[in-house]
Amino acid sequence: MSADTLPDQDLHDEGMKVRREVLGSEYVDAATSHVDDLTVEFQRFMTTYCWGEIWTDDRLARAQHSLVVLGVTAALGKTREFEIHSRGALRNGLTPEQLTAVVRQVAVYAGVPAAVSILPSARAAIADHEREVADAGPA
Repeated sequence: MSADTLPDQDLHDEGMKVRREVLGSEYVDAATSHVDDLTVEFQRFMTTYCWGEIWTDDRLARAQHSLVVLGVTAALGKTREFEIHSRGALRNGLTPEQLTAVVRQVAVYAGVPAAVSILPSARAAIADHEREVADAGPA
């Protein structure tokens, strides 16, 4: 999809769809439940811009979008965002083994302290993913 051809409302709607698919509706509902002038405007901006324009850019597959976000959030030390996006990356098709490889690569390029700080986030996301897979049963 080419985001530059969509009007703002369409970008927002498509962004919300992708955001829910990647992060999960429960997380998105919680993030958007705080209603005041600041958060309403910010959530609309973020959904339209980040999710509607960036995440719908089909020059990268969803798993590739996830890898970029994981690398950036890890390098910046944003462990909460790393965990949220780790869950999304697993939904987008990354395997637990690939997520482990991300942590190793972060150690090389962003430093061992950055990698150590994201290990609990990666561990939690993998554990949740494995529970979801087990609960879903055989495919």
